[in-house]
Amino acid sequence: MGELDRIETVDIYEQLGVKKLINACGPLTRFGGSLMPPEVMEAMAEANRAFVDIEELQQKAGERIAQLLGVEAALVTAGAAAGLALAAAACMAGADPFKARQLPDTTGMKDEIVVLRCHRIHYDQAVRLAGARFVEVGYADWSTLEDVQPFVHDRTAAILYVAKAESVAGSVPLEQIIALGYSRNVPVIVDAADELPPMTNLRRFVAMGADLVLFSGGKDLRGPQASGLIVGKKALVEACAVHNCPNYGVGRPMKVAKETIVGLLKAIELYIHQDFEARMRAWERRRDYLVEQLSGLPYMQVSPHQPIPPGSPGSYYLPAVYITIDERGLGLTVDQVEQQLREGEPGIVVDRFETGIALRVQMMQGGEEMLVAKRLKEIWTGVR
Repeated sequence: MGELDRIETVDIYEQLGVKKLINACGPLTRFGGSLMPPEVMEAMAEANRAFVDIEELQQKAGERIAQLLGVEAALVTAGAAAGLALAAAACMAGADPFKARQLPDTTGMKDEIVVLRCHRIHYDQAVRLAGARFVEVGYADWSTLEDVQPFVHDRTAAILYVAKAESVAGSVPLEQIIALGYSRNVPVIVDAADELPPMTNLRRFVAMGADLVLFSGGKDLRGPQASGLIVGKKALVEACAVHNCPNYGVGRPMKVAKETIVGLLKAIELYIHQDFEARMRAWERRRDYLVEQLSGLPYMQVSPHQPIPPGSPGSYYLPAVYITIDERGLGLTVDQVEQQLREGEPGIVVDRFETGIALRVQMMQGGEEMLVAKRLKEIWTGVR
């Protein structure tokens, strides 16, 4: 075996001293999102074999994605947060390249973006990067359309709506927000970063009348981690492209490589033609195995039913296992259980709720549910 062959067989993470993890918390960016299918990796490798004009590639790939999804237009971005910045820029400066260069200085532009108070999220800092100013409306626990209407006027560039927050107490139905935006000629941006599955959400929000809708490419789509997608009205999506790299504007640092564009296109092609019911059955089998193995352990109440409020009405509630922990009886806090899972062998990352942990099976690979169950039993045995 030659030196090159020997190097190629070394696990890159072992070589770097980076611990590999079992992902039982879902497609979170901090743990790498999702794993790309081989076909996506092959498409990205193919894209690496030639030079192309990035703007032409973006245009042609966007046309192909729009055709696949049945929407007016589409644009590949450097993640959903980049999509937020581009959408805000497009709603303030349009497709004017001079105004694009002016941002984040919004002098002479509409620069207010209305958002329900309960829809503020960590990621919306990307909106302010473009120069926009948030106008928070409504109340955290109660809002109506009448609370929003007075703040949508001639200085309003857009209304931002976070799909996952639609069902919280202080929200207003998306249909009402879209109708308000339409009546005032103000575009509505929908952040649907993690609203997949179901696949139908890729066109649902646009069909409802939203002007721009943002998705992550590195979650359930299983495209490149640093990819995202904007779909919506053609004129506004084209304006987003003016602000996007390789052009000079707020999106210039948010570079989208040719490999990323091609990889996301391939991921979308695979996604809309997948056997989703087969994926669901595989997830359910993992969930059922975990419930069977962990039920009956003292001080751990195991349930396949979500004990916390659900997300948006269009959300797909994926199979998961919810473990409520009696900290006093077990002798470990929820934090300590989570830490032992993370630091053990294998390392396991889980989701959290107030009184326990959630094991989300969506990103688990075949057989990992057995390792998760074994590790939890070891933790329980260790404190008995």
